[in-house]
Amino acid sequence: MQDNATEVTAAGIARLAGVGRAAVSNWRRRHGDFPKPVGGTETSPSFALAEIEGWLRRHGKLAEVPLRERVWQQLVGHPEGPVTALTHAGCVLLLIHDRPTVWLEIGAGSDERLAAMLPEALEQVLTPRLGPATAARAAGAARAARGGSASVGAPGLMGAPAPSGAASAPSGTSPVPSATATPGATPAPQPSTSTSTSASALHPPTAPALLPSAPLLRGVAELAAETGARQAFEFLLRRHLDANPRQYPLTPAELAGLMADLVGPVRTVLDPACGTGALLRAAAPHPDQELYAQDSAPDLAALAALRLALNTRAGVRATAGDTLRADAHPALRADAVLCHPPFNERNWGHDELAYDARWEYGFPARTESELAWVQHALARLADGGTAVLLMPPAAASRRSGRRIRADLLRRGALRAVIALPAGAAPPYNLPLHLWVLRRPEKAPAQLEVLLADTGRFAGEGRGGPDWAAVRDAVLDAWRAFDRAGRLDDRPGLARSVPVIELLDDDVDLAPARHLPPAAAADGVGHLAEVRERLGETLRLTGGLTPPPAEGQTAPRWPLTTVGELARGGALVLRTGGNGGHARVPVLTDHDVLAGTGPSGTLPESAEEAVETERGDVVVPVLGGGGVARVVDDAFAGAVLGRNLVLLRPDPAAVDPWFLGGFLRGTANNRQASSYASTATRLDVRRLQVPRLPLDEQRRYGARFRALDEFERALRQASRLGEQLVRGMYDGLTDGTVTPGP
Repeated sequence: MQDNATEVTAAGIARLAGVGRAAVSNWRRRHGDFPKPVGGTETSPSFALAEIEGWLRRHGKLAEVPLRERVWQQLVGHPEGPVTALTHAGCVLLLIHDRPTVWLEIGAGSDERLAAMLPEALEQVLTPRLGPATAARAAGAARAARGGSASVGAPGLMGAPAPSGAASAPSGTSPVPSATATPGATPAPQPSTSTSTSASALHPPTAPALLPSAPLLRGVAELAAETGARQAFEFLLRRHLDANPRQYPLTPAELAGLMADLVGPVRTVLDPACGTGALLRAAAPHPDQELYAQDSAPDLAALAALRLALNTRAGVRATAGDTLRADAHPALRADAVLCHPPFNERNWGHDELAYDARWEYGFPARTESELAWVQHALARLADGGTAVLLMPPAAASRRSGRRIRADLLRRGALRAVIALPAGAAPPYNLPLHLWVLRRPEKAPAQLEVLLADTGRFAGEGRGGPDWAAVRDAVLDAWRAFDRAGRLDDRPGLARSVPVIELLDDDVDLAPARHLPPAAAADGVGHLAEVRERLGETLRLTGGLTPPPAEGQTAPRWPLTTVGELARGGALVLRTGGNGGHARVPVLTDHDVLAGTGPSGTLPESAEEAVETERGDVVVPVLGGGGVARVVDDAFAGAVLGRNLVLLRPDPAAVDPWFLGGFLRGTANNRQASSYASTATRLDVRRLQVPRLPLDEQRRYGARFRALDEFERALRQASRLGEQLVRGMYDGLTDGTVTPGP
């Protein structure tokens, strides 16, 4: 079967051929045999991928479409949409991962044979991995694919109604009751009064649904052979999430790892708002582990189920449905709950759930949806179990939630509130909080709660905080507090506060309001050290001040452009990527503008990252700042981030400091910039450089290099001056520094 169903846009064609969209427009105008549109709109047409590949090869525009790009284009161009395509691909990757010989047998035949045989093969994989709740519908879907009758509703990808009692319970617990049933007498709280009508997260698609996906599935199998099934799914999933950043709630991998570390290795873990499964994926492995997931978005629940099944050998029980209104696991008593709930929801079920048994600590106000999630997490914990939730900072201080916060404190359920640095997770402008809760086995004799603030570890750029420092500080404080029930004060960082101190009219739990202040700039001695360093930097700055300028008549140099230099081989031009190895430092556009070190991260993927080398010139393309940075030994090896262009000059033809200096000219940037949108965008290829002999280039380069050293010294003096001023203000106002005679 030809892949005629997959469509690709002009932007996709440009990515396939490694050119700009303008080149694709030129091809359409100049070549009469260019494939005709098969869909889209007049202004944004789409083309058949197979026809485009053939045309590119015939005209020498493309030797071979890269496998990852071909699979990605097949996925985004799938007639049923990328989510359906990604789910089909994940099912096959799980089959390849668990039973590779079965896939080899199925994939050897025609597309029709593949589509007919896959549902039953997928049933045999999904049933043991995703549990009996999936199995009931999987059997019906498979029977429908073979022509039999299904008794469990219409077969399809996701969203069929769950049969009564189909939700699974962990081993050692009673089966899930029906909507009107109540469990037997037990010290644990009564199950939710909400009805459990959530759908199974995933079951095998039918043969007719799979047939259009056959070319994609064969490409996915090739990609799995090249990178591994798990890595192939992660690449496609991350690429899809990056392409739709506003559509999906994301929990950064570093934050997910920290939340999982606060819990430690446990047997049963629940995420009632699982998204794409990032938190459960980060959970530390444990023998006979069971992972429970639920999300109101069926596509997210299905993708999370596949992601977890590919990344762990634990049992996975994933369901789709509104957790607060239709809890899929009402009888579960988990060892841990990890949750990144939706923030500021008004329509969370306030009117329907007024008498729900989960509200042990008080009925949440309509504006306090986060406190509903907190109590849901506590209701699903076993005695002594731990929950970690990501919370907006307002939840710690809003007056409408003070009674619930007070009861959480009195009964020992809330154990810690940890303020994260701004930039830790969306929304990146807020310093979000982590709440650590524990279902009380008994009331502690002395009630104290840990308050910590890691704001000092915020990164200078937009790449996020210093996660290593955040993780070390948080885990060290939490583990010491958890062992002893209290913590000696750590000024400016952490403190265990007696609950009685917090039970005032506001019950404000914002850590910054209760932490002892750090000593003025970390001590008077440190202030003296900062002052000495500032003096040395100012002396250095004076020595680096440029000499008086000597005027001359502006010369009429012959000019060339960066694009012409690239075409002539005098330099190589590369653009920043969208993925790579997550632990490699990433140079962001903000780092280049601010003159700081690499501070960013990129999503982990199999995509090849662009690494910088000494002598490279890096240019931001957004903002119109007129900045270019020459990479030195200190930052060589960092990965190039988004919105950056790297120029790698041939040192026998172009001096890097000469190139970087002339690229910073204001007039040069103005003529190469586009002002058509709200953000100025620089076309680096249009930047101009004089044609000068190499010796003359080096003479200019030496002067530009001296200016760069002067600029760095000014920045360092500014930072030290701000640090000294802030430390003096803090010391004078808290009494640790005297005003002098």
